[in-house]
Amino acid sequence: MIRSELIHKIADENPHLTHRDVERIVSVVFDRIIEAMAHGQRVELRGFGAFSVKRRDGRIGRNPRTGEAVEVEEKHVPFFKTGKALRERLNGGTDPGPDPD
Repeated sequence: MIRSELIHKIADENPHLTHRDVERIVSVVFDRIIEAMAHGQRVELRGFGAFSVKRRDGRIGRNPRTGEAVEVEEKHVPFFKTGKALRERLNGGTDPGPDPD
């Protein structure tokens, strides 16, 4: 599902809201999630999952074309861990246990 499909589905299910209002709501929600993560905060949506930021240390990597060693700088990457309800729904009602990561 892409953003426009999400907006369309929410607007269809909530006829008292205009398409423009739904678009604004979705944008604000995404913007707040991004803003929180940019400040290193964790965002949890109960039953769905949690968004967080993980730090990756700098390292020496290899250029795949030349094989030359290159320095890869430290960076922060987004991470998503599914919630129990989502995991159960995806696995037909069975929870496989905690994610090893």
